[in-house]
Formats: sequence, structure tokens, C-alpha cells
Amino acid sequence: MILLVECIVGIILFTAIVVPMTAKDPLGSIGDYPPAIRQRCEELGLVQPIERRFTPAELARKVIAVVVLLAGLVALLKYVNGDTTFWQGFRDSYLIWLVIAWWDALVVDCGWFCHSPRSRIPGTEDMPDYHDYLFHIKQSCIGSAIGLPVCLLVGLLVQVL
Repeated sequence: MILLVECIVGIILFTAIVVPMTAKDPLGSIGDYPPAIRQRCEELGLVQPIERRFTPAELARKVIAVVVLLAGLVALLKYVNGDTTFWQGFRDSYLIWLVIAWWDALVVDCGWFCHSPRSRIPGTEDMPDYHDYLFHIKQSCIGSAIGLPVCLLVGLLVQVL
């Protein structure tokens, strides 16, 4: 039951951070947009051509988020859930990670992002790539894979601390 509550709280926090940020400034999340939309934004001069998918600022934001998430998960699992072993820490943190990742893919991305005019960047509104559900599913698979080493580290820290 505790894990269910933690997953729901994680979903609420994730959604409360990501959706308003993207709705306020879609260009601030350009690294998360499908490639054709990013390319159109470059052609329109809305963003500088980038050699990498994420700008250094976006990458820094994501790294900080993962570090904060890592510390939060370790504390949560260790002191609220009572996890003491590597397996418990890894299992519980990865379950929370997966629930949030697939909420992001299915509800936030395929539901809200693909259909909300607030996620549209001026000059790209006509692009069918806003409805590229497969792009978001692939990104969620990548995010799920990224969660493995993070959650392995959580499991290790739960056992060591």
C-alpha cells in the first residue's frame, strides 16, 4: 500500500513540474520534442541549431533532477518503507521509476502533449509529428533503461546506509 501511495505522489509531483513548465514555455523543453519539430524550430530561428539533442542547461536540469530523485528515493525507501537490502531498494525504486515513466509516456506525452494546443510551438502547429505516439513510447523505453543504473545505485545505497 505504501508503494501505491508513493507512486501516486510521484505522478502528481512529476506532472505538477513538467506540464506547467512545458505549457508556459514549450521551447524550454525542446529537447523532449520529436526531431522534426526541433528541426522546424531551428529553421524558423526559434532555437539555435544544436548538435546535441539536449542543451547543456537541459542536461544539467535533468542531472539535478536525477540526483534529487536518487537522494529522495534512498531516504524514502530506507526510512519510510523500511527497506534494508539491495534487492528491496532496487525493486521498490525501479517500480516507482517505471510507474512514473509510463505515466509520462501514456498520459502526459500521448494524452496531453500530443493533443494540447499549449504544447504547440508557434510556426509548428501544423506538424503531424505532434501526434507521433511511437516517439514517446520509444523515449519511455529509453527512460526505463536509464532508470536501471539509477535504481541499482539506490539499492546499493539503501543497503550501505
